[in-house]
Amino acid sequence: QMGYDGLFLGRVDHQDKAQREELRQMEMIWRASTSLQPPAADIFTGILPNMYNPPPGFCWDQLCSDPPVVDEDSVENNVDTIVSSFLQVAHSQAERYRTNHILMTMGSDFHYENAHLWFYNMDKLIAHVNARQANGSRVHVLYSTPSCYLQELHRANLSWSVKTDDFFPYADGPHQFWTGYFTSRPALKRYERLSTNFLQICSQLEAVAGAAARKGPYGSGDSSVLREAVAVAQHHDAVSGTARQDVADDYARQLAGGWQVVVANALAALSASRDKFVFCNALNVSACALTEAAARFSVILYNPLGRRLSWPIRLPVNGASYAVTDAQGHPVHSEVSVGWPRSPSRPHSPPRSSVFAVPSAARELLFHASVPALGFSTFSVSRLSRRDPLTPPAQTPHLSQPREIRNEHIRVLFDPVTGLLEEIENLDAGISLPVFQSFYWYNASIGNAENPQASGAYIFRPNSSDPIPVSDSKRVSTFLVKNALVQEVHQNFSSWCSQVVRLHTGQPYLELEWTVGPIPVQDGWGKEIISRFKTPLRTGALFYTDSNGRQILERRRNYRPTWNLNQTEPVAGNYYPVNTRIFIKDEKMQLTVLTDRSQGGSSIFDGSLELMVSGCGAGDALRCGCAGREGPRRNRAGVRPRGCKWAAIKQCHDGMVGVQLQQDAVEGMRLHQGCSRGEGGAARGWGQLPPARPPHHCPQFSALRTELPHNVNLLTLSAEDGGNVLLRLEHQFERGESANSSQPVTIDLLSLFSAFSIASVQELSLGADLPLDAISRLVWTPDTG
Repeated sequence: QMGYDGLFLGRVDHQDKAQREELRQMEMIWRASTSLQPPAADIFTGILPNMYNPPPGFCWDQLCSDPPVVDEDSVENNVDTIVSSFLQVAHSQAERYRTNHILMTMGSDFHYENAHLWFYNMDKLIAHVNARQANGSRVHVLYSTPSCYLQELHRANLSWSVKTDDFFPYADGPHQFWTGYFTSRPALKRYERLSTNFLQICSQLEAVAGAAARKGPYGSGDSSVLREAVAVAQHHDAVSGTARQDVADDYARQLAGGWQVVVANALAALSASRDKFVFCNALNVSACALTEAAARFSVILYNPLGRRLSWPIRLPVNGASYAVTDAQGHPVHSEVSVGWPRSPSRPHSPPRSSVFAVPSAARELLFHASVPALGFSTFSVSRLSRRDPLTPPAQTPHLSQPREIRNEHIRVLFDPVTGLLEEIENLDAGISLPVFQSFYWYNASIGNAENPQASGAYIFRPNSSDPIPVSDSKRVSTFLVKNALVQEVHQNFSSWCSQVVRLHTGQPYLELEWTVGPIPVQDGWGKEIISRFKTPLRTGALFYTDSNGRQILERRRNYRPTWNLNQTEPVAGNYYPVNTRIFIKDEKMQLTVLTDRSQGGSSIFDGSLELMVSGCGAGDALRCGCAGREGPRRNRAGVRPRGCKWAAIKQCHDGMVGVQLQQDAVEGMRLHQGCSRGEGGAARGWGQLPPARPPHHCPQFSALRTELPHNVNLLTLSAEDGGNVLLRLEHQFERGESANSSQPVTIDLLSLFSAFSIASVQELSLGADLPLDAISRLVWTPDTG
């Protein structure tokens, strides 16, 4: 769909590669989707012979130690030796591939700092190898490109094996499974996902508000700054979490800039507001200077989805009661909730970093907000009572062990002895499932006599397959919070691990908000932290993970579809990337868990499901989250990432739960929150603004005339040059996933938007760089025998 003819991979599992070399199946057709009719999702895929490195003995960068080609008339002349060695390498490689064309990569990481050395020696190599043809050699060497190589393979007119699974997990040795980076630097992974969200919002507002988004009362700017930062963050050592601390800090610094001006200008233009906008960037640590101090303020919520979204809003406050009204002036029910009781027995209170010069909020204001599709809505908040935040509220949280929480859709039971999650009941379907959930840690290996490989940022290697409970007590401390909008059980597993199990009114899934860190490693024990769910489901070694949030792949423990696996790491060798969701099921019931960032996950034994939330090896210098193990001076205390998971159970004949959960829960996090200043508090502005408000203030706006269907996602809406707008729409259901929702959908584009009119439409490739009718891909013949 991007118009590509081929893909080349450097890294595949060492067992997979060894078998493919033996069978001469290093090149294949990768059929990556069952929802698209072949060959629409087919792409020719080749595995490179030396990862992406040159053949041994032929590295000529200034970082290399291989001898150069010496062809002068001297005793150091080594032409015969180098040419003979190269011919031997070429013949050996040709035995592993099917045509008389082979591809050699000449370069590697950090190479071509001195390009002259490379080309000077390669020119000599090419000349002297080709000169051997006069003596009967059949090897001809030339500079080439992947495109030229693909053309020659296509001309060979062969049939190629078909691969339908993916290449995860990857190991380059018996104890080197590259599954640690699925979770490394969880805070950066979350920030990268939020930044991608902000980029989508900026692009949408530029398309909807036009030039007013790029230049307005808050200054000048556009989405290109954030777009470049998000692109850089996709580097394989960036979002993966495998860069050093200073480099990771720089990635985050770049992601932090470039979007506020665009959003503020656009919202000011669309709402005709002259209030000063303040963005609550620290809500993940329950901090916002404006909401904590102001007596009156407005909250503007932007919804980038193509359908109306209702979502619970939580704002840090210090007052005891508030009045909230929506864009039409109608009252919105709100509650003020308190945090953990302030006592020495509760050491793991949310941190108040000195980075945020804000008052310390003792409470949270809760209300449900409904925001129109591709638009915003304004909510007005007024403080009614300003009681001392340290004064106990009228209803103190219940400190006894809670038995249950429930709303109209879900009932959740807790073990009265341990305080842990015990059962989830789906009230709509009339089904229940025993579900035990707790936190554990795998002891991170530092290497052993069998293999020196340690567990780290790239590679996950536990010392044992049996994790250790985070809580050293049989009973975790808990307390219960209940009001008309939310019911919560706060669980404290240790001084560095806690969780809030939460049910919002009206939502058919359970929210689990975890906080982990700084992970203690002063004892010399590296720790890989997991959240594990145990059920009686008879899963038969099967579990399911998403592929980039778009389709589901079946996983089987200790198994690979394309070769007979020799499992050497029973835990790490069964970990897979989880970008949005993972689930287990049997013939009757399914448990689905969604994540708010990329994590590693697995099902290590039948009926179980686990996700790694954070980790720190005892000697790990690359990952952030270890107490006393941080590289930079400012982070020696470690960090404390916080995140959310959402869980639900369903009957197996209902195919909508995964996508519906993803829409409602994960995409609900895309609501962008900004506040404008009211009376009674100071706020940081973004420029000098006129004091008067225009006569036609617009507290609510939608850029759509009609909402998109529930199974269609607005993937891209961005302004292009020449007054053009780029639009991508995405069907969210796989073929056969749901009897009704998987069906094709027709959208009337001419009547879709209210913010602009469509004069003409041109269908492009998915990459939007070519007209669709201009794409002519190479067609490959699959070997279906």
